[in-house]
Amino acid sequence: MEEKKQFLCGVVEGFYGRPWSMEQRKVLFQWMQLWGLNTYLYGPKDDLKHRLLWREVYSPEEEAQLRTLIVEAQSRGLRFVYAVSPGQDIVFSSSCDLTLLKRKLKQVSDLGCQAFAILFDDIDHSMCQADTEAFTSFARAQVTLTNEIYHFLGEPPVFLFCPTEYCGSLCSPSVSKSPYLQTVGEDLLPNITVIWTGSKVISRQLSLDCLAELESVLQRPPLIWDNLHANDYDTRRLFLGPFKGRDPQLRSHLRGLLLNPNCEFEANYIPLHTLASWYRAEKDDIKDEEREYCPERALTAALHDWMEELNQPLQAGRQSTRADHRASVSSSRSKTPDRSDCPSTFRATHAVAKLPVFPLNSSSPPSSPPTGKAEREGQEAEKKRSHQPSQQVPGSRSGAPVGGGRVQRAQGRGLCGGKGLLSEAQVRLLVGLHYLPHEHGPSAQKLLQDLTWLKSNCHLVGANSKKAQPQKVDEWRGRASSFLSLCEDIAQLHCSVVGGANRAVLYDLYPYVWDLRNTALVAKAFICWLDGRVLSDSSSLATWRNCFHWCGKTTGADLLGVDPEPWVFKGGVSGEVQMLLPIGSSSELFTHPPPLFPTSRLYNIRPYHSKDKV
Repeated sequence: MEEKKQFLCGVVEGFYGRPWSMEQRKVLFQWMQLWGLNTYLYGPKDDLKHRLLWREVYSPEEEAQLRTLIVEAQSRGLRFVYAVSPGQDIVFSSSCDLTLLKRKLKQVSDLGCQAFAILFDDIDHSMCQADTEAFTSFARAQVTLTNEIYHFLGEPPVFLFCPTEYCGSLCSPSVSKSPYLQTVGEDLLPNITVIWTGSKVISRQLSLDCLAELESVLQRPPLIWDNLHANDYDTRRLFLGPFKGRDPQLRSHLRGLLLNPNCEFEANYIPLHTLASWYRAEKDDIKDEEREYCPERALTAALHDWMEELNQPLQAGRQSTRADHRASVSSSRSKTPDRSDCPSTFRATHAVAKLPVFPLNSSSPPSSPPTGKAEREGQEAEKKRSHQPSQQVPGSRSGAPVGGGRVQRAQGRGLCGGKGLLSEAQVRLLVGLHYLPHEHGPSAQKLLQDLTWLKSNCHLVGANSKKAQPQKVDEWRGRASSFLSLCEDIAQLHCSVVGGANRAVLYDLYPYVWDLRNTALVAKAFICWLDGRVLSDSSSLATWRNCFHWCGKTTGADLLGVDPEPWVFKGGVSGEVQMLLPIGSSSELFTHPPPLFPTSRLYNIRPYHSKDKV
């Protein structure tokens, strides 16, 4: 009975895409134990035997791996929930399919698993002819099967059911009037918990009113499958921001909350760290400042801890053996932990092999990393190339071409090289640029606001702007200088991530810092070009300004203002910057895939000069 009452809080591995590795899951369990989370749900959509081939039992090798994972979770005080998704092709009235499902779950139960979930999300509502004859509705078919499996497994204390109508926007005609949910509420056995994602698949906020309405229909408190940090719907978006938009007081109306996070494992440190802070908040009756959950304060604490993790020399995939200093968690962890006694979770035990670096203008990347003398020669060659005057690196500000020569520039930083430590300012920049699906961080907001303003007011520094007020011109160029500096900070961030010690983080984050770096360098060149190039609308020769008809008319902020699902607008910050640039339908220019091996070499993108005509 005590186990039934515990609030389930933790992680659901339920995204589409490559599942996490066994090593990554073990690291996850260590994080969860350290931070006080208690539940892990196994349900990766692209594990064939979870969804597509659900009828097949696990091989002896797979069985051994799954047993190891279950034992590892339980040894750390975590509840391991095994989920299966048979809804795509199951025949509910088939005794054969029912027997195969029981066989599959019995195999997992024999491995030591004591908690289960049956998922019917993301499937067609239609039934085959046999099921139509056997059941009065789709909901009735699902509920009958689920109740049968629940009895077969001995009525486990944690048994979850994900309905096909799993959020408000999928309910027909509404949550309170949905015949499907009404059937689930009336006929599903009372100790089976129903999974819910909120008003939408990816909910900006969870409100008490909406949960109260749902609870009255389901006749039980739901468990939230929270997609706030899920990024499997857009290959160019990553979410490093804090857990927010969910008041801790909601817990009294919930059975639990499980976060379905980024596909990239290493990107989930801050989301899970802040989720744990949310879970700890207001667990006791003390109502002081420390008990109230503040996303910004939780983010600062998570950043502090992640800084140590980022600067550890961890191998890609975390395959190396490392000491685990987190065998137990003291009871004092129920409060916001004192960061002085929370060093980085892992320490590497040996040196990390260096990655090859090659210029992006080479015809193709090397097929394998160079070693020995070849590697040293390659590094020396790159050093020579980086000092050649003909190859300008945006990380070095001196000598960079500026439109009209009018935008003032700060002193350069130089090309980064070697393994270095990421600064807290750089990590905050990284998080701000990859924040949350409905909200940009401060750095991304500034990038978009400045670019929008500079483009809208470019007539102040136009080619025939003789009458412009000097203070307005100074304002434009001052904001342009600030914008260019931010673009170069983004390029430098890419360089620092590539040169950082933590290769596990590098490989998971690299496609995103690469994409945003490319976009920022193009935006920088565009602003340089605007200074002194564009003619005003009143000019009879207003041909330069005609380029703006190639710019997008709607921004991501406009689209997000009506609260659609985040996948309505693709690309995140990079996509919004591109919509502000005069690129027309040439968006394929900005989708260069990252090189085979992460590299700190940069393109130089500058405005077109008259001397280029020849």
